[in-house]
Amino acid sequence: MKFLMNSKGLWFRAGRNISVALLAAFWLTGCASNVSPGSGDVGEARGAYITAPPGSPAKPAASPERARQKAAEERPGLATGKGEQIESPWNRQSFVRASATKPAGMGAIYYNNREGIAAMTGYKEKVDGMQRAAGDMIEWGVKGGFGYLPSYQTYGPSRRFVVGSRDSNYSIVLKNRCKSRLEVVLSVDGLDVIDGNPAGFSKRGYVIGSGETLEVKGWRTSPETVARFNFSTVSGSHANLTHGDHRNVGVIGLAVFTEEGVDPWTWMPREVDQRINADPFARKL
Repeated sequence: MKFLMNSKGLWFRAGRNISVALLAAFWLTGCASNVSPGSGDVGEARGAYITAPPGSPAKPAASPERARQKAAEERPGLATGKGEQIESPWNRQSFVRASATKPAGMGAIYYNNREGIAAMTGYKEKVDGMQRAAGDMIEWGVKGGFGYLPSYQTYGPSRRFVVGSRDSNYSIVLKNRCKSRLEVVLSVDGLDVIDGNPAGFSKRGYVIGSGETLEVKGWRTSPETVARFNFSTVSGSHANLTHGDHRNVGVIGLAVFTEEGVDPWTWMPREVDQRINADPFARKL
């Protein structure tokens, strides 16, 4: 009762409580001004900013282009870049396909450095640099500066692998085993070797005569020149630098088209050999 009668003392205590409340309100307002609009807990990303402790500047998030480039830089192994430009005339020929978009045969060769090939394969058998593909219509291989690159075959599933070395050039060698012309569409890292854009069966390829061998040395830059195929890092590959896409690096593809009205299997080497070795005086069984 004595406390209530002391009106001066009561006013003093109430005034102190109001002062504390005002100070607390100002402090909370200052903290709120350091939080980005729409942000949640400290350290949680919201939009283009990341909330930071009071007084710290907001940090912009990495751009999609930088994120893609960083992902490419972190990938190990080989891809294919553009090397020096050299002369390599293209003998363009008229060719009508038996099917416009359905190849008669296909093939693929996977490449990487030695460490990458070991990681990608289990048991593998070493094979010759030139191997048959596309229903035996084509022999093909990957050639380096000192001959064909080391080549391996795996089984279950059956795949071919070649071992490359960074900063070295290579070429793709194709031999037509048929007695008729073939059109071959080639891709490297998912890109067509003639126009450098995403590969597809509708693209036109190289026409190879019966029994002829063609060496494709690089990305075509004109009817007369190519930029050498060059083993590079993933970030330095033609696919990444030109198209911003490195998902399909490490594979060389081939699609073979036959000519309209011509059966390429009619005079395959097996039939020719059988006729040449026919015995005119074979014993009757």
